[in-house]
Order: sequence, then C-alpha cells, then structure tokens
Amino acid sequence: MSPALVTPGAPWEPDWVQAHTPSEAARLSAEGRTALVRLPGQLDAALAAASVFRWHGATIFVTEHTDQVGLAVEMTDCLAGRRPPALTRRGLA
Repeated sequence: MSPALVTPGAPWEPDWVQAHTPSEAARLSAEGRTALVRLPGQLDAALAAASVFRWHGATIFVTEHTDQVGLAVEMTDCLAGRRPPALTRRGLA
C-alpha cells in the first residue's frame, strides 16, 4: 500500500491500526495490516519519526506538516527501493 498523509482530527478507516514503535509497524506490515502513526508536533522530530516508521512499513501518517513529511516519506521509499527516484543524475569524475 502506498503511504498516505492525514491531518490531525481527520477520520480514520476502521482497518487502520496505530503503531507505537517501529517494530510494531514492521509486524503490522508483515501481517498485511495498515499501520498508522501519529507524528510529533515539532517538524524535525516528525521528519525523523516518519522516515524511521516508513522504513519499517508504516503507511498512514497523522501530521500537521503534510508537505514536508510527504517529501521525507518519498525519500525513504526511494532509499528502500520501493519507488524510483523522481530525478536521477550521473556524476562524472
């Protein structure tokens, strides 16, 4: 499942399960369930948490910083090999 960003206060789907730790997100993902994560209010903490939880398979992120967290989640997916990068460059030495 591709990741989704949700603002605080938005309704949840009944099949979403909140993950409190990265290992719990990994377990839920391995079981085929949708792992939801509530991110901290501070931007830097939200970016770090989103990256770690996405690496472990979380798919729904509740955050006030949807634009910035969306970029962090896309970058994590590129690094994990789940999606191709938006732009590639080849450096010549």
